Amino acid sequence: MSAPRDKRGQIYFSCAFRRRRADLAGKTDLSPFILLMAVILAGCQSAPEPKASTPASRDATRDPFDPQHWNGSGGAASMQNRGEALANFALGLRGTRYRYGGATRDGFDCSGLVFYSHRQFGLTVPRTSRDQAEQAEEVKPRKLKRGDLVFFRIDSRRVNHVGIYIGERRFVHAPGAGKPVTVSSLDEEFYSEAFFSAGRFWERLPH
Repeated sequence: MSAPRDKRGQIYFSCAFRRRRADLAGKTDLSPFILLMAVILAGCQSAPEPKASTPASRDATRDPFDPQHWNGSGGAASMQNRGEALANFALGLRGTRYRYGGATRDGFDCSGLVFYSHRQFGLTVPRTSRDQAEQAEEVKPRKLKRGDLVFFRIDSRRVNHVGIYIGERRFVHAPGAGKPVTVSSLDEEFYSEAFFSAGRFWERLPH
C-alpha cells in the first residue's frame, strides 16, 4: 500500500521551485546589463579630458622674428627682439642682386638694403650710408648686438659702405657691382682695415 501524498508538501515544494527559477531568471537577465554598465564606466574613466588651447600655446607657434607679429611695443624684451628680427630679416635677403641706388627686392645697394630692412619694422632711416652713420645712435664695437649697423670707409675719408650685424662678428651687406647680398666677417683683413664705426636704429620707436 502506497503512502498517502502530502498535498501541502507538494504545494510548498512547487512554490519554492518557482521562486528559485524566478530568482535565477532575474540574475541571468541582470548579468549582461551589469557587464555593459561596467564597460561604459571604465571607458568614461579612461578617456582623457580635451585640452583647451590657451593664448600662450597659440603664441608659441608664432615666429617672433616675423615683422607681421611685432607691433613695436612691450618694453626692453621687445626691443631686443626687434634687433634679432632685423638681423634675421636681412639674412633672408641673401642672394638678392646688387643694383646701384636699389632699395627693393629687385636689387639693393648697401644703404638700400639697410633702408629696406628697417622699413619692414616701421623704422625710418636715412637713405645713404654716410647719413646713416651720422644719425645712428653710436655703439661701441665691443657692445655690438644683432641688428646694429657697421660702417666702413673703403678707399675714402668718409663712410661709403654699411652692413647689418648678425652676431659672431659677421654682417649682411650688398658688397658691390656683380656681387649679391652676402655675409662677411669683420675679421676679414679687408673689412677689418676699412671698419670705421657702429650704430643702432632699432631701439627707436617706429614711425
